[in-house]
Amino acid sequence: MKKIGFIDYFLDEWHAEKYPGWIDSATGGEMKVAYAYGKIDKPGGLGNAEWCEKKGIELLPSIEAVIEKSDYLIVLSPDYPEYHEELSKLPLQSGKPTYIDKTFAPDRKTALLLFEWAAKSGTPMYSSSALRFASEYAGLDKEGIQTICSTGPGKFANYSIHQIEPIVALMGSDVKRVMFTGTDHSPALLIGYADGRQATVNHFGNGTSFGMIVDYATGNAKSIKIASDFFGAFIQSLVAFFETGKAVVDLADTVAIITIIEYGLKAAQTPYQWLELPDA
Repeated sequence: MKKIGFIDYFLDEWHAEKYPGWIDSATGGEMKVAYAYGKIDKPGGLGNAEWCEKKGIELLPSIEAVIEKSDYLIVLSPDYPEYHEELSKLPLQSGKPTYIDKTFAPDRKTALLLFEWAAKSGTPMYSSSALRFASEYAGLDKEGIQTICSTGPGKFANYSIHQIEPIVALMGSDVKRVMFTGTDHSPALLIGYADGRQATVNHFGNGTSFGMIVDYATGNAKSIKIASDFFGAFIQSLVAFFETGKAVVDLADTVAIITIIEYGLKAAQTPYQWLELPDA
């Protein structure tokens, strides 16, 4: 049995709660989350020791201890990417396959730094929104896409990745500029590609489904609503990554996604004006 170690800001959060059971089920018990480290106890929630006791996972006192005892590593902190640099530095120097949860980094500079650490040490790593693996997106023809109109719930800061990740997976990473067109209540971002293609990200209230309309150069369009088990498909890809050490998402995609999010937040300060992205 291969053992997985969690490294988190605090352990009492939704991804840490769900991943152990999903991984155990997907591998028939051949991979298990066995160890965990949390930087702090969750304010107003379960402490790390209580959480680990409930889950049957061994709490360790340091990131170093988790790395030493684990075969594979998962850096979580999904809603606090500002801690990923601190939490990921040692894992990315370990040589052990490491998955870093969404959102990968708070900005482009940090994203490039994390990839640099992994490359220097030969550590297999990747990051992704689970939405990338929805079967509805996989069934779309990428050829000839001219425009995408994407919709979903949540706040832009931590949920826009769930729309931007599929857009980049379908249209590519050669994004040149962004423009904020929404409001504080309903954020929206226009994404401009080098060749003139465009995509829009639209955030609405709770109860909004993830989905998109894809318009093709042929004049045809396709409308999809995400209803598939994308988390199940993501876990299968994660298991395959641990088994093979081969990243399933191109680093150029991940850097582009983080850059779009970073500059999308900046663009919100000057709505209806294009903001140019840095060159690749």
